[in-house]
Amino acid sequence: MIRLNAVSFAYGGTGEAVADVSLHVHPGRLLVLVGANGSGKSTLLSLMAGLYSPLRGELIVADRVSPGNEKSIRSVSRLVMQDADLQILGGTVGEDLLMGRRRDEETVDMARRMAGRFDLLDAWERPVQALSWGMKRKLCLAAALLDKPSVLLLDEPFSGLDYHGIREMRAILSENRERGLTQVVSSHDLESVIDLVDGLAVMDKGRLVLSGPPEAVLDRVREHGVRPPGSWSIERAILPWDREGA
Repeated sequence: MIRLNAVSFAYGGTGEAVADVSLHVHPGRLLVLVGANGSGKSTLLSLMAGLYSPLRGELIVADRVSPGNEKSIRSVSRLVMQDADLQILGGTVGEDLLMGRRRDEETVDMARRMAGRFDLLDAWERPVQALSWGMKRKLCLAAALLDKPSVLLLDEPFSGLDYHGIREMRAILSENRERGLTQVVSSHDLESVIDLVDGLAVMDKGRLVLSGPPEAVLDRVREHGVRPPGSWSIERAILPWDREGA
């Protein structure tokens, strides 16, 4: 579903934000991109979303190849950014879900069903500025899924969420996985998601340094500024507050 072959990208006048990354995400799988801030996770998601074109190498999303077919990639891939306020355009929940769509009965009914799936139907007429952070996140997800993408890309979806919001986000990821949706999630913290994932990819200074199933990768994530989940640390008698992780 997603394949990167030695992909590199640089913002104008700077060094490479992503350098020589090769990665494969199978259809219907949930992959987590993890790394410290500035490691290139968000840039990599933007490339997968067709927002940027590789400087070198080749990226394939659902048989669409970049460079050259970024518009086509954008038709099958949806990116939900970390800051929900940058992605919400409508004045109310209903307006945002219907933004850019026909207002016929079928489309409105589909949007309302999606709002119901995310427990947003009671807030249909509510101004978006009155929504909680978690509700805004769910609104962005609902809008993305209304487009029926083949690939869903989530940038730090657990950031700023309370315990209830984290549980809701986990349930959404699990349901999407059961429906066969290919998902790539970026995170700097593995605690909230590690038990749900099929694969783990560790970024460090723009490079992919580790990749594979979690059990094959977690013992080495500390080397790249990532704290392993507490359950994994305790199992190996490594406490989260030990000298290396401090």
